[in-house]
Amino acid sequence: MEMKKRINLELRNRAPEEVTELVLDNCLCVNGEIEGLNDTFKKLEFLSMANVELSSLARLPSLTKLRKLELSDNIISGGLEVLAEKCPNLTYLNLSGNKIKDLSTVEALQNLKNLKSLDLFNCEITNLEDYRESIFELLQQITYLDGFDQEDNEAPDSEEEDDEDGDEDDEDEEEHEAGPPEGYEEEEEEEDEAGSELGEEEEVGLSYLMKEEIQDEEDDDDYVEEGEEEEEDEEEGLRGEKRKRDAEDDGDEDDD
Repeated sequence: MEMKKRINLELRNRAPEEVTELVLDNCLCVNGEIEGLNDTFKKLEFLSMANVELSSLARLPSLTKLRKLELSDNIISGGLEVLAEKCPNLTYLNLSGNKIKDLSTVEALQNLKNLKSLDLFNCEITNLEDYRESIFELLQQITYLDGFDQEDNEAPDSEEEDDEDGDEDDEDEEEHEAGPPEGYEEEEEEEDEAGSELGEEEEVGLSYLMKEEIQDEEDDDDYVEEGEEEEEDEEEGLRGEKRKRDAEDDGDEDDD
């Protein structure tokens, strides 16, 4: 796909002045030059044109907001002076896999005062003796070359750099997550106290009910005993009356 068509697709019905990132990797440059990209992309901060057979930066538009430029795996061999003119605020530049051979070509990047990271991996220039020392001496503004600083410390990922800004917010969130909210313990204690009071009331209620049941059983026993005594009294009275009648009958027989 040609670069012009790819740019139209990447816009996705947006106006060029609204776009901050543009990825055109693996599309096709006609005659090795940039096409379809113009000054209307004035808010563009990230531009990637990897493996597009680009050989010249002559038609690069003015992109004053651009901070990161990916140009890896192309056939660029010179003309880097245009970058300082068109993209003065570049902080990251990837030229790995191009046709850059000598220090004089890279010298044009001295005017990129904000440049912090430069990648020349897989370029012929890396075969020069004292390559790293020479580049760091030539471009004193850069911190990282091919992903490492002068002490061979690896450059942080762009995502990690973005995360640094949000570390404090994350720490605050972790603090809130780590402990209970204010007043939470007090509420728990109040709930425990309320629960214990309810438990005591339940125990009192249960003991009271148990006592009532025991008392009812005792009353039932008393009632049964009283009923038995009455029956015994009645039987005793009947036996007494019988004895009395028998005595009277014996007296009548004696009179006769």
